[in-house]
Amino acid sequence: MTIDAVVFDIGGVLLDWSPTYLYADLIPDEEQRSHFLTNVATPAWNHKQDEGRTWAEAVAELTSLHPEHAEWIEAYDTGWLKMVKGVFEDTAAVLTEIRALGLPTYALTNFSGEKWEIAKDAFPILTQFDGEVVSGIEQTVKPDEKIYRILIDRFDLDPARTFYTDDMAYNVDGARAVGLDAEVFTGAADLRTQLRARGLAV
Repeated sequence: MTIDAVVFDIGGVLLDWSPTYLYADLIPDEEQRSHFLTNVATPAWNHKQDEGRTWAEAVAELTSLHPEHAEWIEAYDTGWLKMVKGVFEDTAAVLTEIRALGLPTYALTNFSGEKWEIAKDAFPILTQFDGEVVSGIEQTVKPDEKIYRILIDRFDLDPARTFYTDDMAYNVDGARAVGLDAEVFTGAADLRTQLRARGLAV
């Protein structure tokens, strides 16, 4: 094998997460829903929680700007778990097989620290890693070099022998910039092919 450890992104790789899963019920009108998620509860606003801002702060700030949407804004926090459709079972199977081979596995994710604990309670597969680096806890996000360095240093990893999978190409670019062996995640089948090319029997 050419790798000693495998690192997984979470959203889009192991968990099927999208705000639409929650808001399709709360805001049935597609145009209204799209406007809310594009212009009010924006990805940039959510990203601040991945950087470490508390949900209480986030909801209070956005509600002050858009009081007419207070109920929908609060739901982003209180109904967060409904944004997760479930685990991608085919990816979970790959993770389980890697662990059975005796290779350590790690999570490296842009994720609110508060919601990470909720997700681990709801989806036990997230507790199976040998270690985790969560942006909301570290207060630095991918693709910043710092978060990859935290992963490498904390778990004493050899970057060239550490494989990383992420569904966002810019996060893969960030990983490669610090020497990690990284590939864009496009599905569990392709992930298996990538791992087999590195000598893993998965």
